[in-house]
Amino acid sequence: MPKVSHKGQQMPESPIRKLVPFAEGAKKKGHKVYHLNIGQPDIKTPEVALNAIKENTIKILEYSHSAGFETYRTKLAAYYQKHGINVNIPDIIITTGGSEALLFALGSTLDAGDEIIIPEPFYANYNGFSVASGVTVVPVISTIDEGFALPPVADFEKLITPKTKAILICNPGNPTGYLYTQDEINQLAELVKKHDLFLIADEVYREFTYDGDKHYSVMNVPGLEEHAIMIDSVSKRYSMCGARIGCIVSKNKEVMATAMKFAQARLSPPTFAQIASEAALDTPQSYFDEVISEYKERRDTLITELSKIEGVKVATPKGAFYCIAKLPVDNADKFAQWLLENFDSNGETVMVAPAAGFYSTPGVGLDEIRIAYVLKKEDLIRSVQILKEAIEQYNK
Repeated sequence: MPKVSHKGQQMPESPIRKLVPFAEGAKKKGHKVYHLNIGQPDIKTPEVALNAIKENTIKILEYSHSAGFETYRTKLAAYYQKHGINVNIPDIIITTGGSEALLFALGSTLDAGDEIIIPEPFYANYNGFSVASGVTVVPVISTIDEGFALPPVADFEKLITPKTKAILICNPGNPTGYLYTQDEINQLAELVKKHDLFLIADEVYREFTYDGDKHYSVMNVPGLEEHAIMIDSVSKRYSMCGARIGCIVSKNKEVMATAMKFAQARLSPPTFAQIASEAALDTPQSYFDEVISEYKERRDTLITELSKIEGVKVATPKGAFYCIAKLPVDNADKFAQWLLENFDSNGETVMVAPAAGFYSTPGVGLDEIRIAYVLKKEDLIRSVQILKEAIEQYNK
């Protein structure tokens, strides 16, 4: 019998989606499941984006340019410039989601067997993209006790080998919600310049910052033009996860010419989704003001409620819409499955994402979960009540 590839065997399962059959089982029993497990916003997609699809009169659904519509890239460059990020049309390639942008970035900067340093916990799919690219992830651990701040630069430096080609960060972070300070970004910038590495920054949650804290992009660092690569997406910004439109952005001409070869090989990003994404750039600021205000209230509600549970430790997120909570349970994977298979509170339960899947170091994060606060406030309060009851019962 023919065998699947070694690479295929190495591909990790999604730590979030592997629990789906158990959630489906709970729903078949008639239980209501509160989904704290996935970053699918419940915020409405901007009308202007949906109307651009509804009102479209396309007669032939053609390929677009491999780099995406020029009209879209023109408007996108203007959007970045408005946010103080000085990029132009040649610095942008539109991709099929932020996922493809990451694959293009890895494919353009690392060869099979090369190493990429990533602060963990990190977005679980970085593991999958690295396996798909034949690249080795070298983790540097950030901790809940430090609020998941950037580990000391010395911790990065001692991991650099001749095979190290890049450092990858998510800012603000999924799964931690940590927002890197300008000083932390500058420390990384100095490090990559010193060792001649790339600094790849996944900045898809740029708009989601709280408490007056500002997002600082790698594209804003003077002198980092040849090292910096930004990954972006419309998924979270406009609550358009299904559009699958992102982009790779860099001032490094060789990187962009290389990424363009990958873009040509997959022909073009989706046409209808680009039409919606281009229109979404006309979303008024009032939309974001309301969304950020709503998420800040949700964050505050969630952190307040979680801190009432004895034995739970949580780091207050400064951005995005996730947090990591450390629970007084032996194993969060087992607990998450038990919640769906064996527990309910008046016919209701919760689905969480065990955090071990966001680490690549074995045995780390076993008692941690990631919570996405993408539910309305009363649902978050009820979810945490259920969690409290469940922890007490599980530990009996």
